Amino acid sequence: MSTTTATLDALDFSSSQTIPRTLRRLLATDAEATGLILRLALGVMILPHGAQKLLGWFGGYGFTGTMTFFTETMGIPAVFALLAILVEFFGGLALILGVMGRFAALGVGAVMVVAAATSHLQNGFFMNWAGTQPGEGVEFFLLAIGIAVAVVIRGSGGLSVDRLLSR
Repeated sequence: MSTTTATLDALDFSSSQTIPRTLRRLLATDAEATGLILRLALGVMILPHGAQKLLGWFGGYGFTGTMTFFTETMGIPAVFALLAILVEFFGGLALILGVMGRFAALGVGAVMVVAAATSHLQNGFFMNWAGTQPGEGVEFFLLAIGIAVAVVIRGSGGLSVDRLLSR
């Protein structure tokens, strides 16, 4: 028996307690409004951006146009372009419903970090409210990242599927 097989055998996933306990910890959240407000704010903000990229709604380019822009113009590997599109859309839906809120917030936060670092940091801190700079700065992204981190820490909060499943 190889070392890898022995190591995998040592991890006993046959116990009905192991996976549910881990999943329960991931879903665990309280009924307070803080988690609810944070996840709704992040979900309502990111879902329309995902709908632009995936479905072409709200003046977006849709899946094919976005994939082409990300891969050919920006040079993003296709798998990461696909993940960004899916995270923005399905992560937004998951946050609004409170389904796997921590996981969805982690994904959205990661997309925001990459977007800020690769496309917005060079434009400084401030948003381009007056139209006087070449693009948007990072202030919006810092808020989104902060909210995402808070949801990862607190969980989905009240009125969430996570709360129902973790009880």
